[in-house]
Amino acid sequence: MSKKSIAVGIVLILLGVVVTIVSDSGSATSLIPAFIGIVFIGLGAGGNLKPELNHHFMHGAAALSLIAILGSLGSLIGRGSTGWALFSQLMTTLICLLFMVTAIQSFKAARIAREENQ
Repeated sequence: MSKKSIAVGIVLILLGVVVTIVSDSGSATSLIPAFIGIVFIGLGAGGNLKPELNHHFMHGAAALSLIAILGSLGSLIGRGSTGWALFSQLMTTLICLLFMVTAIQSFKAARIAREENQ
């Protein structure tokens, strides 16, 4: 999962930077996916560096994905975004939702494997 967290981080950074450049946005809010991506990379790297704490880092990444989903959806509903902002928020929501589903599946599989080994 830590490699997936790093991959998601890279994708979110690319999303934030590309949307900011293409939309010619002068607002720092267009870089929010990139900021979230940096945290995903940090959590993934932490899991790689400290394998005994990986489950904590990945639970943090799953929580971050939930926060990103709720933040993006809240902004979509609250402001009714259009154009590149809409695209960025939808992609952030989709990417983080896919990560969260994958994380939950991984957590379930790890719990089942742990119970079988006891």
